[in-house]
Amino acid sequence: MKIKYLIITIASLAFLFTGCNDLDTLPLGNDVTSKQKEETYMLNPERAEAGVNAIFAQFNQYMPNETALGASRHNDFGYPSVMLFTDANGIDVVSDDNGYNWTGNSLDFTDRVYTSNEAQIMWNNLYALIYTANNVIGPIDADTDDPQSQYYLAQGLAARAFSYFNLVQLYQFNYVGNQSKPAVPIITDENSDVAALEGAPRATVEEVYTLILNDISSAIGLLESAQEGGVTRADKRYFDLAVAYGLRARVNLTMQKWSDAAADATKAIAETSAVPTGLTEANKPAFMDVNEKNWMWGIIISETDRVVTSGIVNWISHMGSFNYGYANFSGGKQINKALYNSISDTDVRKGWWTDADGVSANLTKEQQETIDSYGYDPYTQVKFAPYQNVMKNSTNANDIPLMRVEEMYLIKAEAEAMNGGGNSTLVDFVSTYRDPDYSFSSTDAAEIQEEVFRQRRIELWGEGLNWFDIMRLNKPVDRRGGGFPNATMVFNIPAGDPLLLWRIPQKEIIANPALNEEDNNPSAPTPTPVADI
Repeated sequence: MKIKYLIITIASLAFLFTGCNDLDTLPLGNDVTSKQKEETYMLNPERAEAGVNAIFAQFNQYMPNETALGASRHNDFGYPSVMLFTDANGIDVVSDDNGYNWTGNSLDFTDRVYTSNEAQIMWNNLYALIYTANNVIGPIDADTDDPQSQYYLAQGLAARAFSYFNLVQLYQFNYVGNQSKPAVPIITDENSDVAALEGAPRATVEEVYTLILNDISSAIGLLESAQEGGVTRADKRYFDLAVAYGLRARVNLTMQKWSDAAADATKAIAETSAVPTGLTEANKPAFMDVNEKNWMWGIIISETDRVVTSGIVNWISHMGSFNYGYANFSGGKQINKALYNSISDTDVRKGWWTDADGVSANLTKEQQETIDSYGYDPYTQVKFAPYQNVMKNSTNANDIPLMRVEEMYLIKAEAEAMNGGGNSTLVDFVSTYRDPDYSFSSTDAAEIQEEVFRQRRIELWGEGLNWFDIMRLNKPVDRRGGGFPNATMVFNIPAGDPLLLWRIPQKEIIANPALNEEDNNPSAPTPTPVADI
């Protein structure tokens, strides 16, 4: 079921709770007993299933913010918008700022203006997920012993944890050293009715991470019980135990809880049926189908989805090189040239992009001819295949990866190294699955972490994760030598610069009684271009 939401400000929650949406639930605060919750749920058990489906439908939507923005934006399509914006903010997804490129505001950081469309889309999309997750969580008794109820509750809790984990990293700097700083308002099933009337202040980073860990840890326990009771997910759009462990591994890595991160990544690998693609599988365009063996979690797109029937208002339209879409006219997406040059010639991933001559060894004759016909610049991505591998396909129904098992090996490698465990996981992973000639001899923890960061930049390129690595590792946004085609987009933004933080949208500041202008992240000037190298 697909549903549209008005702007998700605190004030609009009052409307959402009293509106006519058939997925709205009774506001359930602290005064509602577990027995009342369970009775509410038992009267309409199908509502929990519908609510869960609504959560994952929100990951893929056609212009969900059109009403709030008062504008039709072709980069407004659910969670993949978050992926698109953050990748454009970084250093590794290179593109030309021209009339067909919808990520221009994120390339030059004018998306940080708190009246920007991107600022509103970012905030709305993540709080809409939280709102829908709360509607699932509220009516179900936390102590339920019914496996189906446990499964539904776990989906709501894990989705809420995922949303807040995104938010806390976008609106404040990394956990360590910033625990007491303001992050984002916490809206849960318990305080949402009060917040709709009185607003909600920014919670601290510590408070948000406490909620995230409580939610995802509860979800893991519930999924374990549900699985024991015979209830498992229907497909990879939903959370299962492995994905929940994977999400907690991400959280613990960001919090620098190295031992816990390594343990969770190990559990995720053990629990999932996904396995890494190998040397003879990773050497061709892919990343289009949730059924690929290395995917743990993804957004499933159907040909009938409005984002697909729109033709161009979808993620692969902007990211793809082989299919019909905005990329054909905007010049496509390229990899940072310096990063590309760091990849060994024996690494199969080097063929995920074209070389300085516009050629990739990973491509068939037809695929190479397609790339040539579009006239892309060197270093263009050929990682993401078109739907059903049909060249110049205008049916942009590609599934979108949210978590792959390869990431778990890289989390494990970094966490083990930072906990004094050496480099064996890193070397084994890369040499087995990506580059048979790979070697890395250093046993210094900081050097291994830096090498894992480079491997993550290569392996997870274009999958909406790099910005979060930049923030958690306190890196600068240094685009010098990256091959950015516009001199006006060559920046060297220092780590910790206020500009790196997103600003709470103006409409939220106005609508939320618990926030004022002084509560927002500081306004920072857009970066000044620097000389390239």
